[in-house]
Amino acid sequence: MKFPKNLSSKLEFRQQNNALRTLSLPNELVDFASNDYIGFSKNQSIFQQTHQYLVATNGTQNGATGSRLLSGNHKVYQEAETYIAKFHQAESALIFNSGYDANVGFFSSVPQKGDLILYDELCHASIRDGIQLSNAKSYKFKHNDFEDLEKLIQRCQTELTEVYIVTETVFSMDGDCPNMEELVAFSEKHKCYLVVDEAHALGVFGQSGEGLVQMLGLQEQVFARIMTFGKGLGCHGAAIVGSQELKGYLVNFARSFIYTTGLSPHSVATILVAYQHLVTEKQSIEKLRQNIIHFNQEKNLLGLKPMFVRSKSAIQSAIIPGNQKVKSIASQLQEKGFDVKAILSPTVPEGQERLRFCLHSYNSQEEISEVLSLLSTFVFLVQ
Repeated sequence: MKFPKNLSSKLEFRQQNNALRTLSLPNELVDFASNDYIGFSKNQSIFQQTHQYLVATNGTQNGATGSRLLSGNHKVYQEAETYIAKFHQAESALIFNSGYDANVGFFSSVPQKGDLILYDELCHASIRDGIQLSNAKSYKFKHNDFEDLEKLIQRCQTELTEVYIVTETVFSMDGDCPNMEELVAFSEKHKCYLVVDEAHALGVFGQSGEGLVQMLGLQEQVFARIMTFGKGLGCHGAAIVGSQELKGYLVNFARSFIYTTGLSPHSVATILVAYQHLVTEKQSIEKLRQNIIHFNQEKNLLGLKPMFVRSKSAIQSAIIPGNQKVKSIASQLQEKGFDVKAILSPTVPEGQERLRFCLHSYNSQEEISEVLSLLSTFVFLVQ
């Protein structure tokens, strides 16, 4: 079948630069690649309790497919959103089909024409895509650089209606965190609305995995939090938590909520049961925490610290410039039985290619020590 030449040339360019993305099947290697930080995606208890819940509620009575504004708003949604709001100490929660849908829905509908969005330059693609659909003006500030943010505020604020500051509590490629206390104080000083994506913090930070904002007691000062379930909770979907007014607004104006089929009762029940397990299975969160500490200690002992981005999260990134070089080292680690992925440009800027290690509660400390020892060997061999 005929294919447009300009599209073929773009694919060829990716291939020539060792940057062509392909799909691969799951493997049996030791997992240092997935975002299943506390093992909930393979948790048999969550699977069984979800089934029991659906049997007890007769499938929540309504399994019809359709927009939640039509036929898709089955009863388990209300129970799940009430539980999530209480868990996150917020007035309300609204479930979206994915973190991407939640970010696109929020940023395309909430900031208005005449408003200003200031976002960290390393914010996720879903945030950027939502901002592109917005009628508000937007500018990026240097990563975690609040002096640069201050300059943007001073330059723009007087001529605008509302200002939204956007960041993430854990950045997906670097694994680092902003100084949230400082950012909250900054937002309050300038009367801005702070919006925080907690995709990679849910299940990782806090006594019950509630995220970094709550761990620091800052939830009352954050306008909206986007909680994505496909990482720490190991299931599909996301929720925006905030005020009751915000929920009502999103139901009326967020197009990615309005014009899509709602999640099935089984999917929403899985979300609810996974949240309940955050409270009852704190040992998984603590095991992950110990593995993060051990990883950082080991990389220091092996002299690898300079190549890693500073991180106290489950994401640890070793910068190895060059697509070919980082792919070669990733392949060597995979041949030794460890699933470590190379992150290539243009996913990250050229020269910032990296190995991205995702840590889990089910990784053993022996596995962590071994994979870092191998990394040390392979890195020094190719230098």
